[in-house]
Amino acid sequence: MNQQRLILSSPLLEIVISRLAQQLIENYQDFADTVILGMQPRGVFFAARIANELDRILGFQVPFGQLDATFYRDDFRRRDTPLRPNTTNVPFVIEDKRVILIDDVLATGRMVRAALDAMTAFGRPRKVELLVLVDRRYNRDLPIKPDYTGRRVNTLESQRVLVEWTEQGADEDRIWLVG
Repeated sequence: MNQQRLILSSPLLEIVISRLAQQLIENYQDFADTVILGMQPRGVFFAARIANELDRILGFQVPFGQLDATFYRDDFRRRDTPLRPNTTNVPFVIEDKRVILIDDVLATGRMVRAALDAMTAFGRPRKVELLVLVDRRYNRDLPIKPDYTGRRVNTLESQRVLVEWTEQGADEDRIWLVG
């Protein structure tokens, strides 16, 4: 029997986004030589919201891109059905830049590792920090930890985090723990 428990929804989600944007401003101030990369597929929706909140507060746009790491995944060739890539749109060079890598859910850490590999096609960053909406603690396969977290959730391996964005057709933004 699959149980669903609501982790986050509006208006609390807007408060979390605002808090994370304020933390970034505290640490980056003028955002000189700083870029935001949203991880495909759902991390780009969350990254766009963070970027929009920063734009609203700061009065200028922080460079924003979308990164797909499909072909860098360690399970890419192990699947029965081929993975379908998403759009990569990185309209800047990240050489010697500070990169804020953003995803919706951090679980095993394998997608973040793949994204770090995919980033090298656009240059060698000076520094990379990870910002996630939901950190699924106790599920790591790799020693990866977020620098900024919206919500930490203790999960079992059998559980998953389901993120519903209005940009993807959901009635409202909701994050569920399922399983």
